[in-house]
Amino acid sequence: MADEKNSTAKGILIGLLIGSVVGAITALLYAPKSGKELRSDIKRKASDIADGASEYIKSTKNRTQEFINTGRSRSDQVVSDVREKAEHLMGDADKMLSEIRERAGTESGKIKAAFKAGVNAYRNEKDRDV
Repeated sequence: MADEKNSTAKGILIGLLIGSVVGAITALLYAPKSGKELRSDIKRKASDIADGASEYIKSTKNRTQEFINTGRSRSDQVVSDVREKAEHLMGDADKMLSEIRERAGTESGKIKAAFKAGVNAYRNEKDRDV
């Protein structure tokens, strides 16, 4: 999409330049002046148009560079923010996983103790019956 805009802008710029040169030359040719004056006017107008185009191109390059730099700066900031948030989330996930493992270990110990108590109670009851 950016290429399409660039080619359109280039086409407009070229059209403006060609149109202004043709218009200036046509106006000068129809003006009642001597050949020397006419050639001088044509050179001056061509120089003015070239200078204007050069300034426009410089201005466009500067604005484009500013746009690129702004985009880079913003994208760097977004990447930095995302990286920071991801690290924070990973830290939280590690904490949660550690807590789950700790709880599982504690619960496992309780289950083992309860199972042993049940086995011992069964043995005690069996020994009483005998």
